[in-house]
Parts: sequence; structure tokens; C-alpha cells
Amino acid sequence: MTDTQTAALNFGVASKIDASLSDNVRGLKGSEILKIAAGVRELVAAGKQICNLTVGDFNPKYFPIPGPLRDGIAKALGAGETNYPPSDGLPGLRQAVSDFVERECGVKYPVDGVLIAAGARPILYGTYRCVLNPGDKVVYAVPSWNNNHYSWITQAKAVEIVTAREDGFQPTLAQIKPHLADAQLLCLCSPQNPTGTVIKPEVLREITQAVVDENRRREKAGKRNLFLLHDAVYGSLVFGDNRHANPVALVPEAAPYVIYLDGISKCFAGTGLRVGWVLAAPPVIARMRDFLGHVGAWAPRAEQKATADFLNNAQQISEFRAVMDKQVQIRLNALYDGFAAMKKDGLAVDCVHPQGAIYLSLQLKLIGKSFGGKKLETNSQIGDLLLDQAGMAVVPFQAFGLKDETGWFRLSIGAVSMADIDQALPRVRALLERVK
Repeated sequence: MTDTQTAALNFGVASKIDASLSDNVRGLKGSEILKIAAGVRELVAAGKQICNLTVGDFNPKYFPIPGPLRDGIAKALGAGETNYPPSDGLPGLRQAVSDFVERECGVKYPVDGVLIAAGARPILYGTYRCVLNPGDKVVYAVPSWNNNHYSWITQAKAVEIVTAREDGFQPTLAQIKPHLADAQLLCLCSPQNPTGTVIKPEVLREITQAVVDENRRREKAGKRNLFLLHDAVYGSLVFGDNRHANPVALVPEAAPYVIYLDGISKCFAGTGLRVGWVLAAPPVIARMRDFLGHVGAWAPRAEQKATADFLNNAQQISEFRAVMDKQVQIRLNALYDGFAAMKKDGLAVDCVHPQGAIYLSLQLKLIGKSFGGKKLETNSQIGDLLLDQAGMAVVPFQAFGLKDETGWFRLSIGAVSMADIDQALPRVRALLERVK
């Protein structure tokens, strides 16, 4: 073989290679959202006009990160902050997070109750790994983000609570209570991904108090504690009369049992910066630090340094939110107003008034109806029709664990302009007028 020749590699029959992998990974489903988004990118590359409401990300052209945070990262890189950070995060950032949560939520955690990681995703997974043994019960709402996948990976027994529109797609105590006696983990998210809905503080207080009461019974019986995972990564993006609440602020006695996570991905549009944090009892943090240390899920050192400086400046945070939150609301309200007008005109749609996050819940009541002589029977068919005929890309609630074909979809506004929305709504109206 000459220097310019390349050997052709023969990997054999792909199915035989796949069959040799673990049962766990072979049974794992890939991200449905990323699959849909990949198809959308192909259409955009082919020149089709698409209002892409699929991925929970931000286009920096419309939603740039805070200027001081950007400059702080550049400064930290220039100063040589490129080596490994401590496995639990830079001390300065852990202190800044503690102070930030005290200002925002009225809850003061010790520094050894704070852990930094590469975004919120490793923390979610790390919580499952640190709390659950194979066969343990985990209780969560559907639709919700990735709980079904983490349950599979950890071999936990999933107890899925199907939520209703009238409850804001959030679980109620009545739904949760029958499962508390033998569960090890209860997962909540507010504002919720995919629904963009906020759990009411009074409901969260009831649920949190029930967790405390259950643990008091367990401690008397010498049993393992029940933990409450509260995903607050969209916590600062709450609109109107809705209010985000911290469960420990509502029920201080719950502090030993609550695992509270957040980060800069959503509230500061820093999805690619990969800085997240978790606050919990120090023994939980110590175990999660050890677990994530083996995974290598550290947030980059320069980003940690800059995030600490930014979180310590309340004025800069306030100035950024005044701009970003307004742009999020403008887009969500434009979608809501457009679909509400269609509903008023008798078209087969419904939607939930924006409450929080970057998502709108939209129902296209097309199951059983027909277009072009073809009957619509699944959310997937409806989503494909919307994309093909109206150039609007959305994600069905099935991508978030819901099994029923209800016609509900998640619309994410982080990567679109107002022009994209304004141009897409008339196309959707024209499509719905043609469905019989």
C-alpha cells in the first residue's frame, strides 16, 4: 500500500455488530426531538421556508448570551483558565450559586450543598443514578422531558402520571399520593418542558409536605428516604400572574429530601456553554460529585469563572432579563394570539395561554379528520402534514413520554424570528380550513 492509498475497512454485517451490544443500550430510544429537528434541517438546506419550532434551543442571532458573561468567558480564556476545574465546581461559582438562590428563592444552601456540572442534563441523569436501584419506583408526569429514557437506562420502575390540560399539565397531589409509600424518587419540573406550564405554589406546597410526611414515617420504620427532584431550569421564565416557587422555601422541613437543579442554559440563553448546578443535602452532593466525576461531566473552567462573576451582579442579571424575557413573551404571545383567533373562527385548534419557559402547548384537533382523502390517525401524521403543507415544524407530546394520540404538540420559540411566526400563521390557517 502506498502513502496515498487508504485501506477500506470492512465492518461486517451491521446487524451482527448491533446484536453484540448491551441489552440496555439496544433497548434505548434515541431523542425523538433531535430526529425531527434533523429532518427539518434537511428541508431548510433544500430551500424550503420553515418556521422551526422544534428544538428547545436559542438562535444567538435573536437571543445572544449576556454581554458581560460573553466578555467574562473571553477574559478567563485569555488568562489561561483552560485546565480541569474541581470535580464539584469552582468554589467561587458554588458560592455565587448559593447566593443567587438565596436572592431568587429565599433559601440559603451551604457551599457543600452545591455542585456544578456540564448543564442540567448530567444532573438529571446523576440524580437517577444516585437515588435509584434497579427496580426502584420513580414517579413523574407525562408529558415530561427524558424521564422515560432515564428510567430505562437505570432500570427503574416508572410510574407515569398522565396529566390534564385543566391541571396545567402538572401532576396533582391526588394523582401522586397513591404512589408515595413505595416510591424512591418523585420528579417535578416547573415551568414544564414540554408544556410551558407552571405548577401552582399551593399545589407544590401540598406535594412537598406529603413528601416530608412520608419520610417521617419511613425514618421511624428505618426505611430509605423518598427524594423530590425539582427541575427549575426554566424557573426565571415565568409570565403574567404565574409564580415560580422553590419547594424548600415553601416547606423548609423538606430540605434533606429535595434535589433542586438549575443552570444558565435557558434563563440566560447559554445552552452551549454547559453550566448547570444542583442544590441538595451535602451527603447527596458528595455522592453525586463522585458519580459525575467518573463521567467527566464538568462544566468548562472558563465558563464557570465567568458565570460566577455574572451571578454575583444582580443589576446585570436584571438588565439582561428585561430584554430576553420580553422577546420570549412577544413570540409566545404572537403564537397564542394567532391560534386563539383560529379557534374563535371555529377551526380545530386549542392552546394554553403562555405561562413560562419558551414553549407553547398547541392542540390540533385533527384526529379522525381527513386531508386530501387521507384520514389523520396519529400525532405524527398531523405533524408531518403541518410541516409539508404549512412549513411549521413542531414536536408531538409523544416525544415526551405521552402514549395517547391527543393532538397536543410543543412549540419552542427560541430559534425563530417574529417574521417567521407572522409568515407561518396564515399558512397554518389556510391548511386547517382545508381539513375536513
